[in-house]
Amino acid sequence: MTLEDLIGNTPIVRLPHLSPSPDVAIYAKLEGRNPGGSVKDRAAFGMINAALERGDIQPGDKLVEATSGNTGIALAMIARLKNLHMTLVMPDNSTRERIDTMRAYGAELILTPGEKTIEYSRTVAEEMAETGEYYLLNQFANADNYRMHERTTGPEIWRDTKGSITHFVSSMGTTGTIMGVSRYLKGQNPDVQIVGVQPTEGSQIPGIRRWSPEFLPKIFEADRVDRIIDVSQEESTAMTRRLAREEAIFAGMSSGGCVAAAVKLAEDLEQGVVVCIVCDIGDRYLSSPLFAEEGHAG
Repeated sequence: MTLEDLIGNTPIVRLPHLSPSPDVAIYAKLEGRNPGGSVKDRAAFGMINAALERGDIQPGDKLVEATSGNTGIALAMIARLKNLHMTLVMPDNSTRERIDTMRAYGAELILTPGEKTIEYSRTVAEEMAETGEYYLLNQFANADNYRMHERTTGPEIWRDTKGSITHFVSSMGTTGTIMGVSRYLKGQNPDVQIVGVQPTEGSQIPGIRRWSPEFLPKIFEADRVDRIIDVSQEESTAMTRRLAREEAIFAGMSSGGCVAAAVKLAEDLEQGVVVCIVCDIGDRYLSSPLFAEEGHAG
């Protein structure tokens, strides 16, 4: 077995304490079980492997990509496996754990001002690629991003729920996960409802965005999503803590936001099988205030 063989086939577990009704089952797909610790291992492997197979890149080439964290870790890991040089451009307000993990894999980091957000990091990465020195993976417009989820994540969910899934819930960043899973699940049963999650206006939730029209990922197709649920920063934080305290699942803030949306959705249902994505693990957020609850900080 190789490290690549460990990407995907993550478990799904039921969340009995968070489901509002015994007739509505909420399941979490634990993507933190991937070797790089997040759902982004799938997209990183899919994009780099496909580019190598097509001959777009060769071992030893220089890659560049903008990231808010998990994608960068995954790309740094896969680039090391494939003998590629990885340069990552990311806001400087990312957690120390994320930055140090990328560097541990040997990636070069360019930190951009946090107040300019990931949109500015994307612009910097694009300008670097225009010099001809770097190959831009462009996860926001790369079809190999969602194709990997169509080939792996969707079939795993269908298999593990024995086709009983009624609703799929996913936070939206690049939108690769929701686009790929929607393609597969709708192909199996057009009645499966696909639900996207985005931050409320003004909320900051690492890993997911409320995209302005000019930065909306090019791989996003609105008609593949049946409903979008907004979650606030406060709701995401509170649910991340509840996940750890009530379900013993230690995850990051966007995972909390996704589960919060799944619970909101479940409250409107009389019965159903809801699957949501818990996209990563919580230990890369320990230097942030995420788990420092009021009265327990310090």
